[in-house]
Amino acid sequence: MGATTISPAFLSAYLIFLQCLVCSLKEGYVFGRRESSAESHHDLQHNHIIQISSLLPSNFCTPSTQALDKKSALPLVHKHGPCSQLHQDKANIPTDAEIILLDEARVKSIHSKLAKINPGSTNVKQTDATTLPAKDGLVIGSASYIVTIGLGTPKKDLSLIFDTGSDITWTQCQPCAVQCYQQVEPIFSPSESSTYSNISCDSELCRLLAFVTGNPQLCQDSTCVYDVKYGDGSASTGFFAMDSLTLTSNDVFNFLFGCGQHNRGELRGSAGLLGLGRQQLSFPSQFEVAYNKFFSYCLPSTASSTGFLTFGNSGVSPSVKFTPLSTEYQGTSFYGLDITGISVGGQKLPIPEFVFTTAGAVIDSGTDVTRLPPTAYAVLRFEFRRQMSQYRMVRSQIPPLDTCYDFRRYPTVLVPTIRFFFSGDVEVPIHKEGIFISVPSQSCLAFVGNEDDTDIAIFGGRQQKTLEVVYDGPGERIGFATGGCA
Repeated sequence: MGATTISPAFLSAYLIFLQCLVCSLKEGYVFGRRESSAESHHDLQHNHIIQISSLLPSNFCTPSTQALDKKSALPLVHKHGPCSQLHQDKANIPTDAEIILLDEARVKSIHSKLAKINPGSTNVKQTDATTLPAKDGLVIGSASYIVTIGLGTPKKDLSLIFDTGSDITWTQCQPCAVQCYQQVEPIFSPSESSTYSNISCDSELCRLLAFVTGNPQLCQDSTCVYDVKYGDGSASTGFFAMDSLTLTSNDVFNFLFGCGQHNRGELRGSAGLLGLGRQQLSFPSQFEVAYNKFFSYCLPSTASSTGFLTFGNSGVSPSVKFTPLSTEYQGTSFYGLDITGISVGGQKLPIPEFVFTTAGAVIDSGTDVTRLPPTAYAVLRFEFRRQMSQYRMVRSQIPPLDTCYDFRRYPTVLVPTIRFFFSGDVEVPIHKEGIFISVPSQSCLAFVGNEDDTDIAIFGGRQQKTLEVVYDGPGERIGFATGGCA
């Protein structure tokens, strides 16, 4: 066959066509219509351009340096990401489906826990509400972030799950008299610490422990015993003790904690739990004199980056906007919020405010996906789907998530912004990494509706990503600022 000849006239016409196409793009013609500069500005202001490759996990750690120069700041990492020591235990890294199942169990345990305190506040079956202890009982397997502290003299570094919904801090201890699960770091040995001591059974501290946990006062050979159980079957029992705790080289304190001799459950390699709740004996309460019950954190945008946990109010961003804590959950471990509205793509959703006040809301670092009253979620889902109508929806592989898309044919997608509004005129934008949960074949909207409009809403960790979240105990308020970490 002879070579194909392109005529000069065709080539000239083709070049003119390319020039026109470039000019049309410069002038703002998109998908066959001219986009005005105002429309273009609106798209940039109310939509995210998301690289599809960024939705899937990376195997490389890219630490953030933001805020780690603050006084009393600790790096905070995703427990299964490449920045964590626990990442070495790849056999125990849960799938997305397992994470969502654990998340569902934690939500149920929060609803049950708060139902026992205020039975009229949430629509939980009575059998569910009576299966958990009154003041502990959370599911901890879904909690995703860890920090490393130093315990004992000389100090031993321990990676603890970070949880704003729990009060008692504990770690596994030698000799593991009954049982210890496998952890990455060496198990803490009290006999090797020159500053370790057990708390006496007849002390006020032992009586306070019983009050905080809601358990009868427990003792063994005149030593105070703690016992915490969680809704997923995890538990820790052992001696209530005191030892030296090191946050930084300049921050060393006497610290009350549980030294676990019988430990089981879904902690997947971590050494124990760091309780950041509101009750006495929680981490913030123990250091009230040093830090005035003031702490902040930033959850990283992805599992391959790092955030921070910091104590005290030095270095808090001046752009933080505060919303008052809800009075509904005083006397519990939880920090209550008053949600007043939500917007999608710059459009305030037509959700009556009583929908949020009927349910009430808490903020929880250990719940991954935000839970909303079903009435509010239905409106959010409808508007999100409407604004995403150019993309094909697919059947969900990770229920209860129900708004899923197959983006594999696109290098980038345009996704509407989502913003939450809280009392005190506080507006909180959700980072683009907090909008979806993704598996290789699909990405799903990372919000779930509760079963009933009376079920408590939960502002989850995924939607807190990259925000500096500030807890001001004495001021009874929580603050938010964007750009806290990468």
